[in-house]
Amino acid sequence: MSISDYLLATLSVYGVPMLFVALVIGCVGVPLPSSLLLLAAGSFVEQGDLNLWPVLILSAVGSVLGDNIGYAIGRWGGPRLTGRLAKLAGGETKIKETEEWFRRRGSSGVFLSRWLLTPLGPVVNLIAGTTKYRWRRFFFYDLIGEALWVVLYVLLGKVFSDRVQALYDLLGNLTWAMFSLVVTVVFGILLFKHLRAL
Repeated sequence: MSISDYLLATLSVYGVPMLFVALVIGCVGVPLPSSLLLLAAGSFVEQGDLNLWPVLILSAVGSVLGDNIGYAIGRWGGPRLTGRLAKLAGGETKIKETEEWFRRRGSSGVFLSRWLLTPLGPVVNLIAGTTKYRWRRFFFYDLIGEALWVVLYVLLGKVFSDRVQALYDLLGNLTWAMFSLVVTVVFGILLFKHLRAL
């Protein structure tokens, strides 16, 4: 039995509390099929096994809580993490440049990594904490992005309740396509800057 099958079976037995715990853990950074759980929860809502408002509210609260735990880990474990990353990334200068970039453009990074580029979410949380990105700003964009993600996926699961797995596969492919595009663009920009500096 795969982790997805196990979590779906557990969701059908324990309902919203299990969904809340899984989303907290997933948003901290443990690789769980959180999007699939939200789609499945929407399907359970459609079938009458779960109520819509508790699913939406506790899912959003669990996701935001997990993100903020990740932020706190970056914030208070940041100096050690930054020291290790500096060795890998090419020195303190590169780390400072990354921190400066995140301070200027972090809001869009936080917002987009909640619902569109979800694989980046846990990393963005750590970076936001490590760079001491303002918590209130982080919380605001995190809350909006997570609310959008939860509502979108639960309602899609409700509307397409008989095709949850196919929908999850489609959305997963779109997410990874967007992720690959972002990585390619960032890599291209870095390569261009490197070649210009030669």
